[in-house]
Amino acid sequence: MSRRAGTVVAFDDDKGYGEVGGDDDRWFFHCTAIADGSRTIEVGAPVSFRVVPGRLGRWEAADLRPRPT
Repeated sequence: MSRRAGTVVAFDDDKGYGEVGGDDDRWFFHCTAIADGSRTIEVGAPVSFRVVPGRLGRWEAADLRPRPT
């Protein structure tokens, strides 16, 4: 599946999940989807990501990587 470009629109460090927005849609992501292994990311960070089927039957963002601004 191809990579998409977006921005982190929400992230809760305590709960370990957030949302990334792009192409007029939003996708949930878990902190384990952050590719560098840091498990944290700043709201507003530009990222590239893949959309994959999630465990709960919904589409999720995966393989989040920093995108040059």
